Amino acid sequence: MSIYAYRGAPAFIEAVAARLDEAGWQRSEEIAAADAVITFFPSMNDLEDLCFGDDGLMQLMRPGATLIDLSAVTPNFAREMNAIATLSDLRFVEAPLACKDMVALDAFSHANLMCYAAGEEDSTRGVHDILDALFCDVRVMGGGGAAQLARASHTIQCVAEAVAAIEAHALFAASRRSISSMEMGATRVEPANYAAQTMLAAIDAGRFEGDFTCEMLMGELTAALMAADDYELIIPQAESALHLLELLVVIGGADKSPAALSLVYGDEAACAEYGLDWQRAEQLYAQEGFDDEADYHDADFLDYLDDDEASGEVGFGYSAN
Repeated sequence: MSIYAYRGAPAFIEAVAARLDEAGWQRSEEIAAADAVITFFPSMNDLEDLCFGDDGLMQLMRPGATLIDLSAVTPNFAREMNAIATLSDLRFVEAPLACKDMVALDAFSHANLMCYAAGEEDSTRGVHDILDALFCDVRVMGGGGAAQLARASHTIQCVAEAVAAIEAHALFAASRRSISSMEMGATRVEPANYAAQTMLAAIDAGRFEGDFTCEMLMGELTAALMAADDYELIIPQAESALHLLELLVVIGGADKSPAALSLVYGDEAACAEYGLDWQRAEQLYAQEGFDDEADYHDADFLDYLDDDEASGEVGFGYSAN
């Protein structure tokens, strides 16, 4: 039986450990004993600290072992990891994961997970059993950075669909409070696609928990925007979505499903019902000294959320402005 080690989000390995065991991989806590090391972090900063800090991950791995990173990072960062792995006599496979349904309770189930994979052909082939155990769909993209670029494109599209469905739901929720709209019979949103269907079903059911969290989505979108920035490209729609996620994280929604973004469009009482506290944001608003409550949603305020020392909670290290 082959040996693997894991570093990253506990919820992920808890969901997939049995599948890896069935595929013939036994888990060890010792990095040096592992034939393969799997990493998955919501934040690229956490992965960077693990790999490039004192006693970095690659320094602890035994020669010939394979590092499989499932995190969302920039293509440039993936290429850097690949170069360091090569110099350290290691193999590197970038395999950023993606959820087909990001609001599913069991988002890390085999049928719901896919990945883009890139690396040297013998490296990806050498861990195909791990990838097949984790993902129902493995799309091999080519050389270093290719999988992360494909994942960034995927994230931008999925976030756009999710926010569109949430805002459509917000419109219909507002319309239900209007006598005129009730006379017109406007009662529910008709989903435009599968992503909208699953998102709207979760919102209607008040299902705001799940394996895949807002923190993870925020990390994916941050990496996508950083990739765009590397190519000197501005993506306003994705930047706006990141601001919404930042706001939700501040009021306590980091561990909730992306469906919880719909609560930002509701009233304070609805947020409180699900453990969200607008007072946390109001405290930041007061500290910044804005003149009116409308400024609370402005870009200047949301830029403030990127300040690690000020908020102590967000710290994803990217400001779209």
